[in-house]
Amino acid sequence: MSSFWQNLDKFPRFLISVLIGFFLTTFKAIFKQLKSPASKIGLLITSTTIILIIYTIIKKMTGIE
Repeated sequence: MSSFWQNLDKFPRFLISVLIGFFLTTFKAIFKQLKSPASKIGLLITSTTIILIIYTIIKKMTGIE
């Protein structure tokens, strides 16, 4: 039973390391794409579109006018 609690104590550290690894790999790919001006414009348009879509969906779901 003590090994169960030891494993449970390790979980937050594991979760944090997985999240950091996810963001590092994601940002590394994004920064590679930002080296050319055409990619910067495409990434800006894509991210703006995604943010506007999410904003509109949340606005409609909550009934905010």
